[in-house]
Amino acid sequence: MSAPQTLMEPATGPSGPRTVAGLGFISVVVPVVERADDLVAVYRAFGRELDALPQKHEFLFVFDGSITPAPELVALARQNEGVRILRFAREFGETAALQLGIEKSRGDLIITLPAYFQVQPEGIHRLLDAVSAGADMVVANRSPRLDGWLNRMQSRAFQSIIGGASEHRFHDMACGVRVMRRPVAQALPLYGDLHRFIPALALREGFRVDEVAVPQHPGDARMRVYGPGVYVRRLLDLAAFFFLAKFTEKPLRFFGLVGSLFIAAGTALSLVLFIQRVDGQGIANRPALLLAVLFLALGVQLMGLGLVGEIIVHLRAPHRRAYRVRERA
Repeated sequence: MSAPQTLMEPATGPSGPRTVAGLGFISVVVPVVERADDLVAVYRAFGRELDALPQKHEFLFVFDGSITPAPELVALARQNEGVRILRFAREFGETAALQLGIEKSRGDLIITLPAYFQVQPEGIHRLLDAVSAGADMVVANRSPRLDGWLNRMQSRAFQSIIGGASEHRFHDMACGVRVMRRPVAQALPLYGDLHRFIPALALREGFRVDEVAVPQHPGDARMRVYGPGVYVRRLLDLAAFFFLAKFTEKPLRFFGLVGSLFIAAGTALSLVLFIQRVDGQGIANRPALLLAVLFLALGVQLMGLGLVGEIIVHLRAPHRRAYRVRERA
């Protein structure tokens, strides 16, 4: 599994229409979930850059159930067969929107864009050049960052935690501007809120993931402060990703380790109480006895849960490959 690579300079070509080798039809998936700019402006800005390529392209705007498409975008979709609008019956979130967009797209290459300007539109060519050079997925690294200190601090904390869980350090995994080949998009195990970890998930599946520096859009530089509930949910998402990245194939290692710690603590406390009882001290009415029994019971339950997880993984093993072949001689 290769580490993410940062490509600081884009490949340059002759003047006139750009040619990106090895790329077929391009699908642009735009999940519209919470924050959104003028989507017609987003389409025109990025569409203008894609028009410079010989490949054809389409835009898919996937709306969550709580958001209604603007009349201007609806009119654009009716006039342009390269623009499609999909809308959920109710709120399902960004991960589901990306899943639907990937499923309904027709492109050999899939670009994901947020519903607002995160990077300068001309930077999309850098990502396409990196895919043409052999990457399976390329994620934009907003650089130089125009954000205030609070945004940069939040981003660094997120990248540091993810780096510890995925064993690879990304600079801007939270950026929603990505380019991936269709086999990569179809192989991603997306559910819940795992869309934030798409590059790390692709690495875990054995694909080559590169990072490319792309100038940040000034409209993305405003300060972002969220409520306490948002940060709690993101911490839970990080915990879920950590478990998936480390222990999906071997759950007993996680539950067994935690269970062993509880059993060791319960055993040590029980031994101390036993010695005190032999020495003549009463232990029947002491909270430490109940705590020792609780530790032992929790440890046994966690060990049992890990064994059940191992059984489930064993039963799934014939239907899922834990590897991906990159080259055949």
